[in-house]
Amino acid sequence: MNVRRRSAAALAAIAVIGAAAPAVAADPSPSPSVSTPSALYGTSDPTYDGVWRQSLALLAQHTVGVIPSPKAVDWLTGQQCANGAFASFRADPSKPCDAKVMVDTNNTAAAVQALAALGGRGDVVEDALTWLKSVQNKDGGWGYTPGGPSDANSTSVVIGALTATGTDPEKVVKGGKSPYDALLTFALPCGKGDGAGAFAFQPDKNGELAANGDATAAGVLGALGKGLVAEPGKTADAACAGGDAPTREQAAGNGAAYLAKAVAEDGHLTSALAGAADQPDYGNTADAVVALAAQGGAGKADKPLNWLKQNSASWAKQSGPAAYAQLIFAAHATGTDPRDFGGTDLVAQLNATGPSPQGGEARDSASASDEDEKKAEDKEDKGDKDDSGFGVWWFVGVCLVFGIGIGFLLSGRTRKQQP
Repeated sequence: MNVRRRSAAALAAIAVIGAAAPAVAADPSPSPSVSTPSALYGTSDPTYDGVWRQSLALLAQHTVGVIPSPKAVDWLTGQQCANGAFASFRADPSKPCDAKVMVDTNNTAAAVQALAALGGRGDVVEDALTWLKSVQNKDGGWGYTPGGPSDANSTSVVIGALTATGTDPEKVVKGGKSPYDALLTFALPCGKGDGAGAFAFQPDKNGELAANGDATAAGVLGALGKGLVAEPGKTADAACAGGDAPTREQAAGNGAAYLAKAVAEDGHLTSALAGAADQPDYGNTADAVVALAAQGGAGKADKPLNWLKQNSASWAKQSGPAAYAQLIFAAHATGTDPRDFGGTDLVAQLNATGPSPQGGEARDSASASDEDEKKAEDKEDKGDKDDSGFGVWWFVGVCLVFGIGIGFLLSGRTRKQQP
């Protein structure tokens, strides 16, 4: 759900929502302002997405049966503040967190999902859950930062953290409202024209809801009580139902219907940034694959899945570990082999971005990367390349968001994206 996902909040927010998760393009971009720790996956500046990309990388490795490097897991746990929360990145974890450390719900929830899956870090997970519950809003949801207005992306990623730890979101109540109650307030009614059934990121200043592809992919998973990793659901038709007051299951189906329509023509969701032409949104398309498969079965995601197989190699290489993780989640949700994803071994490529995992999955960066890159280049030479310039404009767009102080993707995971 990418970045979806946010100033420190805006950059990382524009990232979550991957989330693509907050993933600042590795190239072209400025040189890192801080040194990249050896235990961290990826080589780009970790300031805005360190914890997010590490969490996704570790969770993806676990999903495919890879045992992560202990030092990579230790790095993630070491990022936690004493109150249980996580920030995007702490260059010096030995220093206590103070008011200047911008902790947030998205990175915390992602870390919970990863560490809960890996096991053996119960105290870290419990402290993080306690913090998340303490910053729940009275409408039952969460914003990116503590006390910020609830949004669909943040509420959904926290729902994923709750269910990953065996906590029933229905019983996590604030002001008489559960996370599901909050999530349903972002669902557009079936009679809302082209946006029917979609989820909005959050209401605009006039209280109006606008369809958002990123928020819809997140909202479908949240409404189903699913996290970043989801199994294929039972085959089901995706048609708008429930009128103005759908159940959460109906809202998930409605959102899936919206996503299916959005990818029907080109096979992908689209991201528009000021000053740039519309571009395919790889991260949110991967999230849409997971959402479609989780709601209606793997077959419902065939078109966007096949598009990703044909077109995502260059994007993933440029964007780094969070991108590889998102593609692995898409493969997992559809029963696709992540070691042969359109000719790319996603597992080897992910492993090559950080410390070698335990056992027989140690990376051979040179051979895996060179072979997969050659395959990607061959496809692009045949006319399949359609991401030219996106890395530059994405980064410029993020900086613009940061400059005007828009919090939140990326959830920032907020960039708002239209399919």
